Amino acid sequence: QVQLVESGGGLVQPGGSLRLSCAASGSIFSIYAMGWYRQAPGKQRELVARITNSGSTNYADSVKGRFTISRDNAKNTVYLQMNSLKPEDTAVYYCSADGLYYTSDDEGLGNDYWGQGRQVTVSS
Repeated sequence: QVQLVESGGGLVQPGGSLRLSCAASGSIFSIYAMGWYRQAPGKQRELVARITNSGSTNYADSVKGRFTISRDNAKNTVYLQMNSLKPEDTAVYYCSADGLYYTSDDEGLGNDYWGQGRQVTVSS
């Protein structure tokens, strides 16, 4: 059984900063990529940032230069530092893990998991 447990987020004024953390726990041998998605009311879930186990990253254009994703492979934890926050960043943020293998004998593309979501609200 694997769980993704998120923390951080909350309410902040425009221009402020927040940090999200997500720790994967359970029977885990390796995780190919971890990331953050967000979903605003009435909108589809979208990718915010993603990082592979080798450190390669990709970001949504709307957050480039403001958000930084990082990862601690030994702890199976991913972080999202969000600076210069804007009202349009308001959404529920979901942690993701894809290409997760339970043992060294696992084959195929691995398994995908989601966190429960954390609310981020940017408002004055």
